[in-house]
Amino acid sequence: MPTPAELADTYLQQSFDLRAAVAGMTREQLLARPVPGKWSTLEVLAHIADFEPVFADRILRVIALRDTPLLLAADENQFIEAMDYQARDIDEELAVVDAIRRKTARVIRGLSPEQLGRTGVHSQKGLMTLEKVIAMACYHIPHHLPFIAEKRAALG
Repeated sequence: MPTPAELADTYLQQSFDLRAAVAGMTREQLLARPVPGKWSTLEVLAHIADFEPVFADRILRVIALRDTPLLLAADENQFIEAMDYQARDIDEELAVVDAIRRKTARVIRGLSPEQLGRTGVHSQKGLMTLEKVIAMACYHIPHHLPFIAEKRAALG
């Protein structure tokens, strides 16, 4: 079982990994959809930025609320349909990710190992430990990095 400090380090590092993945891309490259049927890089970034508060809320609810709090699911397809992700600003999106990851990593770092066993109930996945909730958040950015790399490669 990873320690809270190890989880916090992993969680925080991913913000830097995301920045590195898009470093040097022009607005035109960010908006391009070089892989048919896939989101643009900016749409991927906007999605990540929109879901950072969701993941952070789940983590904080399990820590703060005593009675196995409800952790709401969210559908990324509804977000992309309702939001104009192509109009977003890359610097703002990255700043959101950075700020939430820094703040939440500080909270995670301050946990005791026992607190990682606290639970919440995800509205679709059921009972989850805090460790699992943090692991889900730690999965999100690395899950999307290959898609960004694929787009960069297709752009040449």
